[in-house]
Amino acid sequence: MADERTVAVLGLGYVGLPLVCAAVEAGHRLIGFDVSQERVRELRSGRSRIDDVSSEQLRRALDTGRLRFTRDPGGLRDADTYVICVPTPLLDKQPDLSMVVAAVETVARNVSHGDLVVLESTTYPGTTEELVVPKIAAISGLAAPHDYHLAFSPERIDPGNPVFGLRNTPRVVGGLGEAASAEAAAFYGSFIDKIHVVSGPREAEMAKLLENTYRHVNIALVNEMAVFCEELGIDLWESIAAAATKPFGFAAFTPGPGVGGHCIPIDPSYLSWRVRRLGYPFRFVELAGEINDRMPHYIATRVGELLNDHRKPMAGSRVLLLGVAYKRDVADVRESPAFALARRLRDRGAELCWHDPYVERFEVDGVPLQRVTELTAEELADTDVVVVHTDHSTYDWPAIVDDAPLLFDTRNATAGLTDRKIHRL
Repeated sequence: MADERTVAVLGLGYVGLPLVCAAVEAGHRLIGFDVSQERVRELRSGRSRIDDVSSEQLRRALDTGRLRFTRDPGGLRDADTYVICVPTPLLDKQPDLSMVVAAVETVARNVSHGDLVVLESTTYPGTTEELVVPKIAAISGLAAPHDYHLAFSPERIDPGNPVFGLRNTPRVVGGLGEAASAEAAAFYGSFIDKIHVVSGPREAEMAKLLENTYRHVNIALVNEMAVFCEELGIDLWESIAAAATKPFGFAAFTPGPGVGGHCIPIDPSYLSWRVRRLGYPFRFVELAGEINDRMPHYIATRVGELLNDHRKPMAGSRVLLLGVAYKRDVADVRESPAFALARRLRDRGAELCWHDPYVERFEVDGVPLQRVTELTAEELADTDVVVVHTDHSTYDWPAIVDDAPLLFDTRNATAGLTDRKIHRL
């Protein structure tokens, strides 16, 4: 194991909090920093809202005495390792690095000679060298790589994944110089099984964008195929399963209501933005974005046609949206296609309600939608159509099919069931 460190983690969300708990377990001393007073208060009390960190796990970390939370930037002075895990959203379809800038400025006011600084937040290639280096130099007077170690190591969190977590997902590290790479690899290697070192920060930054652009483009491919397979009378789900029997040269992707979460809807846009600055269009990414973004509209249209086939107009029909999280078995609604789908259904006059065992609140354009708190047979029977948006494993699909008058399945959650009331994407 690497020598014991005092680690400041800036940003305590889906990326930062799992890192905090893993590093505490590895024997490091941790300072968790977040600008949200409410979040810091909750974490101090041992309450976690993050899918991959239970409150019990958080309390165990606190009980070690090696973890404290703060929103005071001055409270980071004792750290020798700084890890930036703040969000990098899009603002008007442009990269918004304002939270990265604020975090880097906080680090710059605390960093000392010989310290390690790591950026984990997803961003465009060049950010570590073009933004972090000059910002820290301007505030602290320290220059990388001579005065401190600087690296980029992209997060690879997949919320709710039962197989791959922080420890057994290989970690990519790209330092500004060999010494920085070695320091970052030693730190992450104390609680992650496998470290893959690349030649520099740009290669590490590009690796993260490549991973999610690959997924974005392939999801768009099967989403577009879903549209014309419906017209051709082809069961695309069966075709995908057949193609997946090939042991080489094919990776199975499945269609759905769109893309959501903290990576796929965002990361390719960072890469596309960077490429456009070079004067080139990035046609694959831009086309994939168009295809994936139009899926909620397509599904709303299919639902309207299904109701029409049963002599019911969309206006006034009771539509139950089953699951609103962006993926199975998590409470995360960031960038969920459910927002766009709900908006489309509502704007066409549907009496919309929703159920999700993980999500407590769901609103569209600031207006909360009616929540079904208990998915009873009576609630299902009282709908005109159930639209499966998220295929949570807790749902009893045969029972839902039995009780719902009509069901439109965007995830193939009802695979193997043959009831005529089932209609699939």
